[in-house]
Amino acid sequence: MNKMEEVRIEKVTLNIGAGKDQNKLEKGLSLIKSITGIPPVKTITNKRIMGWGLRPGLPIGCKVTLRKKPAMDIIPRLLHAKDNLLTERNFDNSGNVSFGIPEYIDIKDAKYDAKIGVMGLEVCITFEKAGYRVKKRKIRRTQIGKNHTVTKEEAIKFMKNNFNVKIGEEE
Repeated sequence: MNKMEEVRIEKVTLNIGAGKDQNKLEKGLSLIKSITGIPPVKTITNKRIMGWGLRPGLPIGCKVTLRKKPAMDIIPRLLHAKDNLLTERNFDNSGNVSFGIPEYIDIKDAKYDAKIGVMGLEVCITFEKAGYRVKKRKIRRTQIGKNHTVTKEEAIKFMKNNFNVKIGEEE
């Protein structure tokens, strides 16, 4: 196989949306810190949505992004919470995988904390191929060619081969 066509993991993002509930946000911050060992950042709203009581500058969630070795180490723990079973709906056409974990105590090696209670989080795994730097570089930034993007089938194959993920039927 051509080295430029090998799929690899760019990043893993863990995310908890709290809305305007600041108590849930504080619990989410401590939960992500306990799972990853890395302090998360707060996500801030940019829009005003009167019906939800949101205004610009209000923290509404938290997230942490893991790359390279920490990302590769945490993926098996997160997949264990889903019993290594994903559906095709978890994969998008750009080769990304997203799934939710309803209760963090299902994650391997995660201990229950009474201060946090029962809480869930969302996981997004982003894939790339060699040469994806061209869309992020400062000088002569360009798009990734259509033939070089990661497809849904390539992402499924990568997850099956590297993490023994089974693709199940939708419920």
